[in-house]
Amino acid sequence: MIDGRTLWFPRSAQKVRLAGIDSCELPQWAFDAKRRGESAVLKPVPCGALAKAWLKRMVGDRQVGCLLGEFPDRDGALKGRCVADGHDLAVEMLRVGWARVETGSPVHSHYLKWQRYAMSARYGMWSTYVLDMDEWRAKAIDSSLARRPVADSNLIAERKYEITPPFVDARRRASSSVR
Repeated sequence: MIDGRTLWFPRSAQKVRLAGIDSCELPQWAFDAKRRGESAVLKPVPCGALAKAWLKRMVGDRQVGCLLGEFPDRDGALKGRCVADGHDLAVEMLRVGWARVETGSPVHSHYLKWQRYAMSARYGMWSTYVLDMDEWRAKAIDSSLARRPVADSNLIAERKYEITPPFVDARRRASSSVR
């Protein structure tokens, strides 16, 4: 696994990105929406690392087969629909809430169904305040793994796109409350 949406096949030295979905980048943080007592501090959640860990666990030592597109993306990864033991990995990521339907991709209706399911159940990232992945990539100055949660807290406070609609009050949080 490279991240929560990209697989690495060492025998062919090939990166394959799961088509139709997007997930948090490895250094990206989200924040638990549940309050802990009287504290105004929201608990940081490493959404990128959790997405990668879940995908890695889902694949395990199973054989993965991918139906690949013809052209690599800007990072050199081919996009494809990948299956392990009969399970579409993109659907599984959407079902547990560690991915969302990718912006601008042709949308599969069953992908939207599983995303809505995870959103309504508040699974994975849908239980957090999280910045839209495209917006995070455009705004994150430091995208190293040493990135501190406070950087993402500040970005969330000024976000343009609400991808976690049940938690629109995140914008009103004090930006200096997370360390």
